[in-house]
Amino acid sequence: MSLSKLTFYGYKLHAVCSINGVFQSFDLSPASVHDIHYLQDIKLQLSDCVILADKGYLSSTIQLDLFNEVNIQLETPKRKNQKDYKPQFYQFKKFRKRIETLFSQLCDQFMIRRNYAKSFKGFKTRILSKITTLTTIQYLNRFVFGRNINNLKINLT
Repeated sequence: MSLSKLTFYGYKLHAVCSINGVFQSFDLSPASVHDIHYLQDIKLQLSDCVILADKGYLSSTIQLDLFNEVNIQLETPKRKNQKDYKPQFYQFKKFRKRIETLFSQLCDQFMIRRNYAKSFKGFKTRILSKITTLTTIQYLNRFVFGRNINNLKINLT
């Protein structure tokens, strides 16, 4: 079968992590769906918190909606060409870096982008197993070995 007759699908992983880099919630969406639609699901799971999001979640109407309905303060860095641009608060940048590092670890060490599943069910299962493995290593590092939870490359023995 030639490559031109194959169909490829794209998906996005949306996740909420603690500032320590532990997954609290995640979901998959088709790549064609805009990121801000994931925030509707967040309203059902979280409340009374601050969420540091990337520029893909930039929407003043959604931001106001989250705050009014469930008291979630959505902090997204503004683009430099936006009207009321101000650099993001330093501490928020630092926490975002931890989250970006977690996603880099998923991509590099757990090869989350490499997935040869034959069905969507298999795809979801493989993604879930990689996130579960990462979370298990974090748990072992913290509560069994007393190490930094995000030191994922170290031997477990």
